[in-house]
Amino acid sequence: METKFLEKAKDNRKVALIGTGLVGMSYAYALLNQGGCDELVLIDLDRQKAEGEAMDLNHGLAFAPGSMRIYAGDYSDCRDADLAVICAGVAQKPGESRLELLQRNREVFRLVVGQVVGSGFGGIFLVATNPVDVMTRVTQAISGFPPSRVLGTGTALDTARLRYQLGELFDIDPRNAHAYVMGEHGDSEFVPWSQAMIATKPVLELCRQFPQQYPKERLGEIGLEVRDAAQKIIRAKKATYYGIGMAMVRITRAIFGNENSVLTVSSMLNGEYGEREVYAGVPCIVNRKGIREVLTLSLTEEERERMHKSCELLRTCFEEIKE
Repeated sequence: METKFLEKAKDNRKVALIGTGLVGMSYAYALLNQGGCDELVLIDLDRQKAEGEAMDLNHGLAFAPGSMRIYAGDYSDCRDADLAVICAGVAQKPGESRLELLQRNREVFRLVVGQVVGSGFGGIFLVATNPVDVMTRVTQAISGFPPSRVLGTGTALDTARLRYQLGELFDIDPRNAHAYVMGEHGDSEFVPWSQAMIATKPVLELCRQFPQQYPKERLGEIGLEVRDAAQKIIRAKKATYYGIGMAMVRITRAIFGNENSVLTVSSMLNGEYGEREVYAGVPCIVNRKGIREVLTLSLTEEERERMHKSCELLRTCFEEIKE
C-alpha cells in the first residue's frame, strides 16, 4: 500500500479535507493560493456547505498559480487520496470539562477515521483538531496505521509564532531564527532556549554579550506570549485559523515535495527524549512517507524535565478518554 502511495503521489497529489469550518477552509484557501495539490475533495456533515465552499474556491482558480480540481464529496472519495486532513470536531459547550469535550471528539473521530480507513485509504493522516496531540494519537489508535503515517500539526504554528517574536527582538528575518516550541500544543509547551539560534549564533550567547539590547528576561516573556497567543486572538476575534491553515499547507508541501524538511509536528515518541507511547510536538524530518524520523535535540536537564511533564499530561489525557 505504501508503494502504491509513493507512485501515485508523483502523478496526482490528492487531498481529502474532512471538516469545512474556519480552520479547514483557511487551509483550503492557502492550499489553492500556493498550488499545494492537484485535487481537493471537501467532506463535511453539511454537504451543502461543502458544495458552496467548493464553488467559491473554484471561482478563484483563474487567479491561482496552477490548476486544481476542487469538489465536494464523501468518504468514498478518500480511497485514492494521498493525504487525509482532519479538521472536524465539536466545540466546547458552556460548563463542559476538557475531558467531556475530549470524549465527544473521540466519538466523532471514531466515525470519521473509521470511514476514511473503510474507503480503502492508504495515504497519510494530518490532524489539526484540538487538542491536537491527543486527537492525533486517537487517530493512530483507531486507524491502526503506522505512527509515521499519522501526524498532527503539533507545535508548528507555535514555532512560527516564536520565530516571528525572535525576528522582532533581533530585527532579522524570522526565517533566520532557528528555534522550536516543543511538547503539548497548549499550556505545558516550552521553548528549549539552549537550542535557539540566530543564524549560527546561540540566542543565549547574544543575550550574554548584549544584555542591554537583548535582556535574557525578554526570552521568558516571549515564551509566555507564544503560549498565550491563541487565547489573545480568540478574545479579539473569537477564533484562530489563518496561521494554522498556512502551517498545514507547509506540512502538506513537505510531504508532497518529499522535502525532508524539519518541522515541529506532533509525532509518536518511541524512546526519544526518554518518552514512549505519546504524541507530542517535536522537530521531525517530514517527507513523502510522512515522518521519516524524530530529531533528538540536546536538551538541558531542566528542559528534559519540562518535556517529561508535558508528555505525562498528554499521556494522562489519552488514558482518561480510553477509559
